[in-house]
Amino acid sequence: MIDNLLNITLLAFLAITAFAIIRIRNLFAVIMLFGIYSLLSAGLFVVLDAADVAFTEAAVGAGISTVLMLATLALTKNHEEKPPAHRPWLPMIVVLVTGAALVYGTVDIPSFSDSEAPAHKHVAPRYIEEGFKETGVPNLVTAVLASYRGFDTLGEVTVIFTAGIGVLLLLGRRRGRKRGDEDNNET
Repeated sequence: MIDNLLNITLLAFLAITAFAIIRIRNLFAVIMLFGIYSLLSAGLFVVLDAADVAFTEAAVGAGISTVLMLATLALTKNHEEKPPAHRPWLPMIVVLVTGAALVYGTVDIPSFSDSEAPAHKHVAPRYIEEGFKETGVPNLVTAVLASYRGFDTLGEVTVIFTAGIGVLLLLGRRRGRKRGDEDNNET
């Protein structure tokens, strides 16, 4: 009963937040509402016993995405710039080559739900049979990510954090150069 009430309340807050995001025209307020929406989603995932998804949603959705959107808002101008006169073919070629490499890399993987795939024959049965006994975590996905693959998950979080810090440092360096150019023009 209480779980249903909590689920309905969280879903109602999600709907209200989504409606507010659609209606508000202030970009700063929209970014803050996106962060609130992500936190509400993370709370809903916790209630649904998906703590791993909740951690990811809180870290990426409410954390790094909000920071990156605020940084972008701080760096944007109040007017539109002219579109470039040339056609940027190089980015299109890079995207097409990368996409082709990704498709080529997936050609020989087992079919979806192939019962003869190694993951279904060896790994999955062990996790399903022994997961709760060994970890004490009722959610199998959380048991795998937080216990069996804890160091891997920590490594992934470290990579995401490092990438975010790198982006912020690059944005800060670019901003510092613009200020230096403005200072040189004033003197």
